Amino acid sequence: MVEHPWIAGYPKHVAWDQKFTAKPLYALVEDAAQDFPDCIAYDFMGKQLSYRDFLARVNRMAKGLQGLGVGKGVHVGIFLPNCPQFAIAYFGILKAGGTVVNYSPLYVEHELIAQVEDSETDIMITMDLAALYPTIHEVARKSRLKHLVVEHFSNALPFPKNILFRLLKGGMVARIIQDKYHVDYTQLLQNDGLPAPVDIDVNEDVAVIQFTGGTTGIPKGAMLTHANVYINVLQLAAWAIDLERGKEVIIGCLPFFHVFAMTVVMDLSIFVAAKVVIQPKFELNGVIKMMKREKPTLFAGVPTMFTALLNHKSAPDIGMDNIKMCMSGGAPLPVELGQAFKNKIHIAISEGYGLTETSPVSTSNPYDRESRKGSIGLPLPATEVIIIDRENPAKIMPLGENGEICIRGPQVMKGYWKRAEATAEVIVDGMLRTGDVGYMDDEGFTYIIDRDKDLILVGGFNVYPRVVEEAIYEHPAVHEVTVIGIPDDYLGERPKAFVTLKNPDENLEEAELLAFIRDRLGKHERPREIEFRAELPKTMIGKLSKKELVAEEKAKYAEAKHKGR
Repeated sequence: MVEHPWIAGYPKHVAWDQKFTAKPLYALVEDAAQDFPDCIAYDFMGKQLSYRDFLARVNRMAKGLQGLGVGKGVHVGIFLPNCPQFAIAYFGILKAGGTVVNYSPLYVEHELIAQVEDSETDIMITMDLAALYPTIHEVARKSRLKHLVVEHFSNALPFPKNILFRLLKGGMVARIIQDKYHVDYTQLLQNDGLPAPVDIDVNEDVAVIQFTGGTTGIPKGAMLTHANVYINVLQLAAWAIDLERGKEVIIGCLPFFHVFAMTVVMDLSIFVAAKVVIQPKFELNGVIKMMKREKPTLFAGVPTMFTALLNHKSAPDIGMDNIKMCMSGGAPLPVELGQAFKNKIHIAISEGYGLTETSPVSTSNPYDRESRKGSIGLPLPATEVIIIDRENPAKIMPLGENGEICIRGPQVMKGYWKRAEATAEVIVDGMLRTGDVGYMDDEGFTYIIDRDKDLILVGGFNVYPRVVEEAIYEHPAVHEVTVIGIPDDYLGERPKAFVTLKNPDENLEEAELLAFIRDRLGKHERPREIEFRAELPKTMIGKLSKKELVAEEKAKYAEAKHKGR
């Protein structure tokens, strides 16, 4: 293998071998507030917050949390929707010397308790929303949590929306219980905003414990240091073209608790002192209305978001004319989707790749040329991608041959929280074994064949769902598709496809679609069954989710076996 084959064709505006100097992660806010104090940091439903005021609230949050005992080694959870309070809590925790633990609002009670106990979270910051508070209060009663810091959602809204919300949306607000756990958010911030300085070791101190999304069991907490996340922000900023500090606008519709949005939307935006127009969730018509009004220059999404934008009745007039940097992550971007988006919306989507364990971005397609179809791009600056033999990890695979994708770089996590053995399994000589299967071409572009955990073993043959999905996506009537392995008494597993159509009224038959893909796939790769649905399950960030379908099929199989006894 040629060492670092990507260097010869690396973007001219980027030095691959550059060195990055990390700062404490909260320095992002301090630097933006110093250089652009009057620029708008956040716009939430019309209520705006300048960088000067943002820093002031972060400082008061830090001081208030220190009063609750937060310092080095103390873990503070965030259980919030997208709103300015999320960022204030995040950076306030870090400035107090604590560690952030992000919690998904989609988790149910037992999942939250498991994560609280595993991560040793002592304090949780939340809101009085009925979708959040009752659940997290029960978690507090049944777990190690000592304090619930509770903000009123109406405080995030501008006048008169704040009053109207309380009057007309009372059913969305929970009754707050004034008990031993309760700490009022507003009162917590009533201080002089002068937190005690904390000496941060950027390379060793953990800024964030970010739990990976496991399909079974309890997910593992990736320990991301201040340097891991801060340098990943610097890598992304170096990779981009023509970003101007204080002049960029981004739509924040990916959930901040997810590692992709945390770094690419929240942290990178602050580094460039951008205006973040926050959307609590991705609601298609609302996002397009916002984009037409705000004219964003940056956009980050997952493939399902781009599918929705592409198929909107207003496309191509959806407010993306000023986009400089459009990044897709969180899931593989279907080749057909990327091409169709460029043809219709006239925006090139740059597909990136990363994991929670890499803070998260490791590779990206360059912005100075056409994206390489089907590729996750080149390594970011100071990052190496290495393809190893899965059976013999000491062997590096020749260019063009499949193996396990490994990442080495400053964004690779410190390790898994309280899981030394699991850490040793995935980090070898500073190199992260991703478990994903792929290859590198002779210009250094990497291609994922499939995610290792999704691999389907059909009679001993490897079937990669992404290969099957790409073949089905080629049919012009297909809107979304996901492929899973289902139990088979003879073969062990066999692939099954779940499909939604662009036009629900279209009469596409299973036999017709199976015939369409017959010549595109090997015999062992072809699904024996295709199920058409009105919609497919998705995660909080809008990524197609397989685990619900896997659970359904396993239950059906178990029931059939029981009836057949």
